[in-house]
Amino acid sequence: MVSPAPRYADAPPSLAGLAAARPRAGLETAFDVSRDDLVETLRALRDEHGYQQLMEIAGVDYPERPERFEVVYCLLSVTHNHRLRVHVTTDEATPIPSVTGLWFNAGWLEREVFDMFGVVFSGNSDLRRILTDYGFEGFPLRKDFPQTGYLEMRYSEAEKRVVYEPVGLQQDFRNWDFLMPWEGPEYRLPGDEKAMPQASGAPSPAPAPTGTTIKAEPGPGTPKTTDVPEETGAGKPSDVQATREARKPAAAKAGNAGGTPADVDSPLEGKK
Repeated sequence: MVSPAPRYADAPPSLAGLAAARPRAGLETAFDVSRDDLVETLRALRDEHGYQQLMEIAGVDYPERPERFEVVYCLLSVTHNHRLRVHVTTDEATPIPSVTGLWFNAGWLEREVFDMFGVVFSGNSDLRRILTDYGFEGFPLRKDFPQTGYLEMRYSEAEKRVVYEPVGLQQDFRNWDFLMPWEGPEYRLPGDEKAMPQASGAPSPAPAPTGTTIKAEPGPGTPKTTDVPEETGAGKPSDVQATREARKPAAAKAGNAGGTPADVDSPLEGKK
């Protein structure tokens, strides 16, 4: 079968000469480098080993580590059909050398890591926020950043502009039911009492064979019954006058007690 996606080589090309790159245990496609050797290692991978493209720069936060941030450079070799990752660590204050001199797209990728994690890249001439709003405080992907943020913004119809306010959660968002989103809440809708409960994993009931008559079971509640013919709205089949009187409402019976019935003729008249 033809693969719908390109297949990549299992082993990387020879990386001899990269003394500064330390392979990760059990991984042939991930290397650790120091901040001082980062630029030279990436240049060698691009010019000497065929990793022409910088696909992504990702950030990871490990708050328990002394150097809590790990910046990952994802490289692609078009000639070798192979991918490689280079990892470098830093803390909140120590900058990482920029690689904008090697790849032009590194400028935007470094800005994203700076905006989300607060990692500083020395040598980037345009290190501004790129994903958050102007004047945003904090770094959203740090694991010590509150999920609600520090400020919330809205458009004020009175001031005709966007205003920033302290975060204020409505009471609706303070009550949690701790339900799994894929299980759903236990809402009881009208008609659910008619459904027969089934055990978990039980097979679906098989359909009835063709030509089989299925008798409906009585539902819940008291069945409706009639005790006398007057409750059905009809008299004897041969007594047309009695049928008319039985079908008339109570008010009409009282108003026409001595006169002619006001309702229409019954179809039973033609069956005398």
